[in-house]
Amino acid sequence: MIEGQEGVSWEDWLALAKACEAHGVPALFRSDHYLNLGDNPERGSLDAWATISALAAVTSTLRLGTLVSPATFRHPSELAKVVATADHVSGGRVELGLGAGWHEREHRAFGFPFPSVRERMDRLAEQLEIVHGSWTEPSFSFSGRCYELDGLDAQPRPVQDPHPPLIMGGGAKPRGAALAARWADEYNTPFASPEQVRERKAAVDAACADAGRDPIPFSLMTGFLVGLDREELREKAAALAYVMGEPSRDVDAWIASPPDAWIVGTVDEVVPRLEALRDMGLSRVMLQHLLHTDLETVELIGRQIAPAVA
Repeated sequence: MIEGQEGVSWEDWLALAKACEAHGVPALFRSDHYLNLGDNPERGSLDAWATISALAAVTSTLRLGTLVSPATFRHPSELAKVVATADHVSGGRVELGLGAGWHEREHRAFGFPFPSVRERMDRLAEQLEIVHGSWTEPSFSFSGRCYELDGLDAQPRPVQDPHPPLIMGGGAKPRGAALAARWADEYNTPFASPEQVRERKAAVDAACADAGRDPIPFSLMTGFLVGLDREELREKAAALAYVMGEPSRDVDAWIASPPDAWIVGTVDEVVPRLEALRDMGLSRVMLQHLLHTDLETVELIGRQIAPAVA
């Protein structure tokens, strides 16, 4: 999981995708932001879906997707068409993560509307239904508060049958869990402790039961730093401190007490934590790799960590 708004260039994306395929990492996901979220405006962001389509054309096995695309950025008809196009370019390897949007400064800067949380959730609910209908219905009409469509037959359909996987993300609050139970193929929660994973998974499972549906796959996206040994871990922690604007950080103290829910350690230390998450019922973990030019970590994930927890 790469934060594209951290100045990830096309050359960086290409190198990451090639490394994932070379080392057996099955999926490469990215954020969908247009503006750096911190105090580094010089770190730009290439458009998420343009990047995914371009990567789809130069890869052959790697699954690609967003965590998550804000419903505030694009009209749902355009979003459905963009994702369907990427699905054709990839031969059926894309997944759409869709959320309500949250970063107000980014919306103001680019001129995107940023209504209240309730209104953004209303927009998300309509987008989920419209994207789904666009992909699956031969004549789809919709009339809502935010959008109206009349007799849409959006050809060509996506390659994946019945459609590309739809991922919803968040903290499994009641309305979000209910929307996921109705429309999503996976629920992803960010930066959650094991206790929070249990609680949020139970909430989504209960919403699925209320909707008369089997539980959908549940996944986690969380911060991640790994080294082959202790010395390499310290080197990477120092590099991460610099990237995060804290070059004087006490690296050893940070490793001993990383941010909540982060997975930090040597390969031998992170594998048991991932095994525990697997045994709790998680379908996968999206590892947030902030040192995006560090391809050695991609190799460790593909060659050692993923096989150990498969």
